[in-house]
Amino acid sequence: MASDLLHNPPKALTFDVFGTVVDWRKTVTSTLINSAAVKTSSSSRLANLSPDVRSRLTKLTDQDWARFAQEWRNTYKKFTKGFVPGETEWRDIDTHHHLSLIGLLKEWHLEGVYTADEVKELSLIWHYLDPWADTSAGLHKLGTKFVTSTLSNGNQSLLKDLNEHGNLGFRKLQSSADFGAYKPHPTVYLGAAKVLDAEPAKGEIAMVACHLNDLHAARGQGFKTIYVERADEEDWSPEQKEYKEAKSWVDMWVKLDEDGFLEVARRFGL
Repeated sequence: MASDLLHNPPKALTFDVFGTVVDWRKTVTSTLINSAAVKTSSSSRLANLSPDVRSRLTKLTDQDWARFAQEWRNTYKKFTKGFVPGETEWRDIDTHHHLSLIGLLKEWHLEGVYTADEVKELSLIWHYLDPWADTSAGLHKLGTKFVTSTLSNGNQSLLKDLNEHGNLGFRKLQSSADFGAYKPHPTVYLGAAKVLDAEPAKGEIAMVACHLNDLHAARGQGFKTIYVERADEEDWSPEQKEYKEAKSWVDMWVKLDEDGFLEVARRFGL
């Protein structure tokens, strides 16, 4: 299938962002670790906490904060996958990240560690996630041939900040919120194609992602598919039937050690 994609390339590429374009795990985990370190470095700050919270905070390891980050990410997955347009109350991703952080701090018995303003500020770290090493250069190369667009569940202000922070060079910023839904709802993919004046049935648009479920949903709406493996991002196990079947329908598969977007650009002759 890849040969067909290369022989008849699309005119537009849409990109998943969290995990595919940016390394959310590294940035979020390090920020949580550093924020906690600031609190534990001052005896006066610790004195303001209850004995139970103080004890809990000082015992948390870097691995614990990595698990916290993953749980935060998992709440996002659950929220977006469970969202039903017209039924579920609308909430943008910034709001979700804020409310879910409040909930997680409570679940982890860390209430009071941060002020309300500090929690709000911490929740916005998703606006400043660092890109993967190949992302910026790869996107700029791809942008010389294709219309490159985000197609993310992140809200517009978040995508704008990520684009600037990582020097991503996207030619278009599209959010699922533009269409009143969240991926993997069909409305999102079809809406993005319409905005880009690209007809999926004619092979004019491809989805780029490191999540096969995202690509499967895009393919269901006629998109070509480009899978770029990223460390620890795939939800489907290689032993799963769905993963094995994906080998037959993914149009371009870039392995973990193949330099990501730079490899995509190379295969397109850029």
